[in-house]
Amino acid sequence: MSERIFGLSLVAAALAIAGCSDGASTNSDTQAAAGTAAAVWQQPRTAWGDPDLQGMWPIINLISTPFQRDPKYGDRALLSDEEYAATQQRLQARDQRYQDEIKSNKMGMGHWAEASHHNEAARLTSLLVEPADGRFPALTEHGKELASRMSSSWSGKQFDKPTDFDTWDRCITRGLPPSMFPFNYNNGIEIMQAPGYVIVRLEMIHETRVIPVDGRAQLDPAIKQWMGESRGHFEGNTLVVETTNFNGIGGMTNIGIPGSPAGDTPTTTNMKITERFTRTDDDSIDYEMFVEDPDVLSQPWKARYPMQRDDSYQFFEYACHEDNTAVRNFIVTSRYERAHKEKQQ
Repeated sequence: MSERIFGLSLVAAALAIAGCSDGASTNSDTQAAAGTAAAVWQQPRTAWGDPDLQGMWPIINLISTPFQRDPKYGDRALLSDEEYAATQQRLQARDQRYQDEIKSNKMGMGHWAEASHHNEAARLTSLLVEPADGRFPALTEHGKELASRMSSSWSGKQFDKPTDFDTWDRCITRGLPPSMFPFNYNNGIEIMQAPGYVIVRLEMIHETRVIPVDGRAQLDPAIKQWMGESRGHFEGNTLVVETTNFNGIGGMTNIGIPGSPAGDTPTTTNMKITERFTRTDDDSIDYEMFVEDPDVLSQPWKARYPMQRDDSYQFFEYACHEDNTAVRNFIVTSRYERAHKEKQQ
């Protein structure tokens, strides 16, 4: 409603100015003002009046954007034209490897990297925007101690039991924050709405975030969950989602893309994530995530990126389950390598 009022105000102001002008300029000035008013984008609404964010918003356009910023960029958030052209070239070469395998009717490593469809990279130097240098904050001493006890297939440690793997390895959850960041594949994010709810459907590990926006109270702090518990509300046209009640078990391993923090990054039950979804036109959403976890982080961090609508995108089945053979194979291999090393000694 505020956008409509703003648009009408522009027209009214333009007409008033035109009325004070000479007759020769009246028509042209009025037409220009009307054109400006028509160009003001109108936020669509659902049938029940909420800002409409629905659609398929895959973040595959971000796969060439590192999580942390390369120090050479300093505090600069955007790539230059030359830097962007080089990034675009790398993305196209990545996609070509995928297409070459399609043509050869033979799947290989190229299929670990899902094609980006529209071949349009983001112009960002990093997903991380705060701290200003785009670098992940240092861990507290408690955070370092917790990190030293974490293990995952990303860490290269030896494995003896299933709990030596993180929740992503075991196909339980990618968790938050990582679930809202890109990976080599399964980058689909779909937003659906119903009265009192916003639903964020994730292709990775086929999880669905059901976010009440009806003003209900947060869950009792004693109730902890893998993905936490979210509550949303609208600030103007922006959906604000606050998530707490994390179980602190899974932790946050590497985001899984270039620029991810080195090693394992723990999370705790005190983590709070605030997200903002702001639709800027029919095909774009500005997404922002602010993460606070003072037990393990020396300061909060913020990520921001554009989501591009692509309703032609289709989810692939995430054919993974906790009893997958990779976990067993890692354990068997670790035991063999350790026994072989002992024999050599």
